[in-house]
Amino acid sequence: MPRIVVKEDNLDELNENFVQNRLLEPIFLNSVPKCGTHLVRNVMRMFVPVDQQYHPAFIQHAVLRKHQVAFSQMMPHLSWGHLLFSDDASVLLRHTHHIVQIRDPYDWVLARARFFLSDTFQGSLEHLKGGNASIDEVINMMIFGIHGKAPSLNEIFTHNAVAWLYTKTRILRFEELLRNVRNLDSDEAETFFAQLLADCGINKLPDDWRERVRVGSDRNQSGTARENLVGGGNLDVPDELSDAQKDLVNYAAPGLRRILGYE
Repeated sequence: MPRIVVKEDNLDELNENFVQNRLLEPIFLNSVPKCGTHLVRNVMRMFVPVDQQYHPAFIQHAVLRKHQVAFSQMMPHLSWGHLLFSDDASVLLRHTHHIVQIRDPYDWVLARARFFLSDTFQGSLEHLKGGNASIDEVINMMIFGIHGKAPSLNEIFTHNAVAWLYTKTRILRFEELLRNVRNLDSDEAETFFAQLLADCGINKLPDDWRERVRVGSDRNQSGTARENLVGGGNLDVPDELSDAQKDLVNYAAPGLRRILGYE
């Protein structure tokens, strides 16, 4: 099984600097893998008491039934994970405020490549590290998948994002979250975070919301932020896809960027 090695954060301790109100309803922060999961999770952790944060598991389909208590109405929690669309997930989340975070597939391909080539990810792809495969070949693997080892872009986005569209699920774009994190003093940011909290069932924006977001969004607290990935094997990943590889994304997943609102 793949293993992910990340440094620990101290957000539970920092949470104590803020007055917290008890959650009345469960919240699940879902996301497509490599779509800024830690950012939205860490921001929201600053608005919820620590004892109502579900830390036993990063919830995914394989362990969903084992951790269904995270979605209990009687004991509401803030929980997070990568949960694909399924009958079981739909039933268990029916009374839960459900956020699905997505990212522009063009940028997602590069983020996935950086992660797989780093030592933070330890699994069946070690042979690709250290320049054994060219970066262009690795990027193509991120787009089309690796037979028997890693699903394609189309498969991941279909089951983790597109299938959740047009339900009660709130779709959150990573780029919008990041833009407002970087412009906290703007009226737009206040509107954005008030709506995000409301979508999570928290209907009052605390007066100190900006400081909470600043603490939660500190990149030093994210083990999977680009600069915090372990190892230097991902340094050759470009900052932007070439036009040719953008064409490959559009070939591999036609209509995906449009339906997600990126065109």
